[in-house]
Amino acid sequence: MSSKLLCPNCSLSSRLGVFVKEQSKSVHTISHSLPTLQGYIITAKNNSNPSSKRSEVRPEISSRRNFSATPNASSGILKSLASRQGGAAETYVSYGFTQKLYEACSSQADYEIPQLAQKGVEVPKTADGEELGVGEGWWYKELGLLPTFSTWSQVTFLHMYLLTVRIRALPSPESVRTHSRHLFDHFSHNAEQRMATLHNISSRSIRNKYLKDLFIQWRGVLAAYDEGLVKGDAVLGAAVWRNIWKASGTTHDGQDLDWAKVATVVAYMRRVLSELAKTNEADLVFDLVSSDSIAAAVAGKEKKAIFGPRSIDLKLGGMK
Repeated sequence: MSSKLLCPNCSLSSRLGVFVKEQSKSVHTISHSLPTLQGYIITAKNNSNPSSKRSEVRPEISSRRNFSATPNASSGILKSLASRQGGAAETYVSYGFTQKLYEACSSQADYEIPQLAQKGVEVPKTADGEELGVGEGWWYKELGLLPTFSTWSQVTFLHMYLLTVRIRALPSPESVRTHSRHLFDHFSHNAEQRMATLHNISSRSIRNKYLKDLFIQWRGVLAAYDEGLVKGDAVLGAAVWRNIWKASGTTHDGQDLDWAKVATVVAYMRRVLSELAKTNEADLVFDLVSSDSIAAAVAGKEKKAIFGPRSIDLKLGGMK
């Protein structure tokens, strides 16, 4: 494995495998005892210390976090939010704004279950009992993850977290809370829709139970990734391994896990956070995914989307 550094203070690619195995014995280890009923969702309740509740960002933290791009935002949306804090206008604007942000997050590891359109055809399942779909993109092709509900939810959470870090830099604590709440609301609605349409979970009570489990996972993701950002790439890599790879040292086909893949995700997160820090709130919706015209692409002037892999991510992670 490559010995390239992701940061001056830690050699993630070479030390991550040993470190995360030690971390798996700590309080952040995924709990495998939670019943999955039909096996559609693998929860991670113990991903963080239960005593660390992070439902909201504290105002004093938000006031200290400052990205250089924040004061320069020229968006009419943001001006509206600043002038009407706490009112209905802010709620409606925030709902639409975060809807676009969420769509960018949920599309990163999207999947389908083609057997649903084929009468009498059984949907394949993983060894853990999760229904197996079909997906495209580097999370499935290069990183070797299985296109399941749990993979989709954890990859979506990862991107929601990256946006949450950027949202925390907004000047208004109320806007931070409003955006954060709506962002998870969009996930909840979408997750419930997937349960009903892709996995035929018709019982509302069962869906509600899964949604409660997902909320607990989200709280754990916030705590675990925050800790990783503060303590370094090795800790962040351990959190990625627990959530994305379910704390397993092997792949779905029984092969040893390539820790360069975990390191690549860490490099990806660091790069995305760096680019988000330089992006005005007014441009977030447009810069997360590529929306340039074909003419711009042909001319070589298209702007690269923030979300999605780059060659630098693969290089720093040791995959290229």
